Amino acid sequence: MKHSSRSGIASHMPNQKPDGLAPDALKKISRKFIVMSGKGGVGKTSVSVNLAIALANMGYKVGLLDVDIHGPDVPQMLGISGILSVDLDKKMVPMRYGDNLKVVSMEFLTHNKDEAIIWRGPVKHTVIRQFIGEVSWGVLDFLVIDSPPGTGDEPLTVAKLIPDAQAIIVTTPQEVALADIRKSISFCRNVNMGILGIIENMSGFICPHCGKNVDIFGTGGGEKTAKTYGLRFLGRIAFDPDMVTCGDQGVSFQHLHAQSPITDAFIRIAEIMIPKN
Repeated sequence: MKHSSRSGIASHMPNQKPDGLAPDALKKISRKFIVMSGKGGVGKTSVSVNLAIALANMGYKVGLLDVDIHGPDVPQMLGISGILSVDLDKKMVPMRYGDNLKVVSMEFLTHNKDEAIIWRGPVKHTVIRQFIGEVSWGVLDFLVIDSPPGTGDEPLTVAKLIPDAQAIIVTTPQEVALADIRKSISFCRNVNMGILGIIENMSGFICPHCGKNVDIFGTGGGEKTAKTYGLRFLGRIAFDPDMVTCGDQGVSFQHLHAQSPITDAFIRIAEIMIPKN
């Protein structure tokens, strides 16, 4: 696969290979989830990162795959930088976040973080396929995939490559966001992708002075949509300015605010992701 030198892609990126590598890698991963949203600005990446951290904190081996090719924010939120290396088997080696979390993102293949990546669908399909089949993920309990907003090339590629992936759909309470998640639900049903459920993010604002929850975006819309479509409502996550600060600084909110109701919410949702024996 050739890339323009202006794209900033690392020169050691593995060459294109058959799709057969992806199924072999996926056999070593027990559970796969793609975090989706119908529109941008609903905190989808924050949800992806914090669910992965919650599962890793429980002792599970977790992979976090950022397939937002044009706006990869996962590395920033985790405070990770650098370029992926290649092992002796010519597979990319994921970045590490603690002992239990492996991370792969487009940003780990670019030398110039400010350079725009201008790719069409077939090239993005190839890269996502490589992120699955040509990465040394090893044995994982969970793979959490952070997808860009909407129902375009990236989630469609994931649906084709990972037929047993389940969707976690993130929304905010207001109606304009709910209209878009209905499209995400339709997408999943059209491509036969299972849906674990819906998360209502930014569901209220925790006042830093009094600690009360103020419904600045409304509340209950995500739960209502879940009931309408016969889906599981996974929970509400309030908006907290500390969450924004932690994301900007690349530090774990759950580590610094272990007693927060938001941390509890992520843990409860992560527990739903764990298969019941």
